[in-house]
Amino acid sequence: MSMTPEQAAWFQGTFQRLVDNVDKAVQGKREIVSLVLASMLAEGHVLLEDAPGTGKTSLAKALAATVQGTSARIQFTPDLLPSDVTGVTIYDQQSHRFEFHKGPIFASIVLADEINRASPKTQSALLEVMEESRVTVDGVTHSTGRPFLVIATQNPIEQAGTYKLPEAQLDRFLIKTTIGYPDLAVTESILAGASDRNPSAGLSAVITTSAVADMADLGASVHVESAVLRYVAELAEATRNDSAIRLGVSVRGAIAMVRMAKIWAAAHGRHFVLPDDIKALVRPVWQHRLLLDAEAEFAGTTSDVVLARVLDGVAAPQARSAA
Repeated sequence: MSMTPEQAAWFQGTFQRLVDNVDKAVQGKREIVSLVLASMLAEGHVLLEDAPGTGKTSLAKALAATVQGTSARIQFTPDLLPSDVTGVTIYDQQSHRFEFHKGPIFASIVLADEINRASPKTQSALLEVMEESRVTVDGVTHSTGRPFLVIATQNPIEQAGTYKLPEAQLDRFLIKTTIGYPDLAVTESILAGASDRNPSAGLSAVITTSAVADMADLGASVHVESAVLRYVAELAEATRNDSAIRLGVSVRGAIAMVRMAKIWAAAHGRHFVLPDDIKALVRPVWQHRLLLDAEAEFAGTTSDVVLARVLDGVAAPQARSAA
C-alpha cells in the first residue's frame, strides 16, 4: 500500500524534529544530518571521508540519543581482528556451553573510525552485516536489530599504512559524504560551549527505535512512477558507457538510489518521488561507486565531472505530481 499525503506530512514533521534534535549537538550541518538520517531510514550505511575533528563521533552519538538507541565506536587498526568487530563464541566451563559474546557491531549506530586502516580480512567482516543486518559466527546467525546504521570514516589526508576499500565494500555504502568544517559563526557558537565535552549526552530521545523501524517501512511505501524508475536505469547505464569510466553504477547502486529517493521525498512531505529527488541525490549516492579510467583520472576527470555529464546527457521525465 502506498503512502498517503497525510502520512507524508507526518513523516516530514517527524523527520524535521529528528534533524532539529541532532543539530543541537552537530551545529550548522543540517543538510549532512538530513542525508545521514535518510540513509538510516533507507536502511543503508554512510561513508564519511573527512579530516579529524569535524564532529563524526558527535554525529553518531547524537543520532543514537535521538532515536533512543545504542552507539558503539570501533577504532580500526592494522591489528584489529574480525572477531573484535563481530564478537566471539567462548566456552563457559560452569555451564558447559558455548556462549556468544556480541561485538561492538551490535549497536543501533556504529562508528567505524578510520575503516581503511584495518586489514582487508577485517574489513570483510563488515560485508555480511552491512548487507543483511546479521552476523554469522560458528554457523549461528545473530541479528543486529533495527535500526542499524554503520557510519564508517576514512581520513583523506593520511594514506600511509592504509588499505584501500575494495569496490565490493564501497558499493555497500548507501551514501558517501563529508561533514566539513563549520562556518565562522557556527564555530564561534561551538567554542562558546566548549566546556561541554559531550554535547549529545544532554539530548532527549525524539522517538523510539521501534518507531524508527516503522518510519523506514512507511518510507519504503512511497510511490515511484515507472518513468522515474526508467530515468534511474538510464542514468546508471550512462555511467557505464562513459568513456572515462572503468566501472559504472551497479544494479545495487540503482536500487540504492530508489530506496534513498523514497525517503528523501517523504522527508520533504511528498508521497511520490520526483526526478529532482534523483538529481539531488546523484552525488552522495553514486560518486563512490564509479571507478575512473587511469588516463582520465590522470587528466583531472573526477566522479563529480562524470555525474554532471551524465545528468546533462540524460533527459529527465515529466513525472506526474502524484500517484
